[in-house]
Amino acid sequence: MSKPVEDLEAIAAELRPQFVAEDEAREKALRSCRQVIRHSADAIRAVHRQEHDKARQLLGSAHELLRELNHDLAEHGRLLHSGFIHDAQKELAEGYITLALIAGEDLPKPETLGVSNTAYLDGLGESVGELRRYILDSLRRGDFSRCEELLTIMDEIYGILITMDFPELLAHGLRRTTDAVRGIIERTRGDLTVALGQKKLETKLDDLG
Repeated sequence: MSKPVEDLEAIAAELRPQFVAEDEAREKALRSCRQVIRHSADAIRAVHRQEHDKARQLLGSAHELLRELNHDLAEHGRLLHSGFIHDAQKELAEGYITLALIAGEDLPKPETLGVSNTAYLDGLGESVGELRRYILDSLRRGDFSRCEELLTIMDEIYGILITMDFPELLAHGLRRTTDAVRGIIERTRGDLTVALGQKKLETKLDDLG
């Protein structure tokens, strides 16, 4: 066997275990990410049912999974910055932010959640859709108590996101999220304006009656 062939086989023998280890780490990470996303989605549903303690429990489980994930992938930087990790982090951030905004609690910071800044901002943007859902549910119940407050928060979120106009490589799709947020806010403002107008009309009719 020639020396170059021996060298190639030796190099391949060194590389193969590294790829095997990375592939195994990827498969494990994918399973964990699916659990994080599922727990986060269930937590948001619990928030809308006013089951805040259950939401915190689910988010706590998701947070622990993400901590383990960050630890396991510490030696696999390429995986740690991959799209599926970003998606899991975004869903976790969205869950915690939605709970905080609806429950009137302090917002968690990205470093507290163990998520990247871009995943946090994406989660912040996604939470606007959940606030719209909460407002619409409130309107259906005839509860106007927090609708304008939450609409103001939605405006504030948009105001922050619009300032984060950085290249796609850095912002990871944030511009698309920001554009979607603007549309959600305008539709919600229209729905709330109509509902408030109907409420005023009903009040006047009741007074006349």
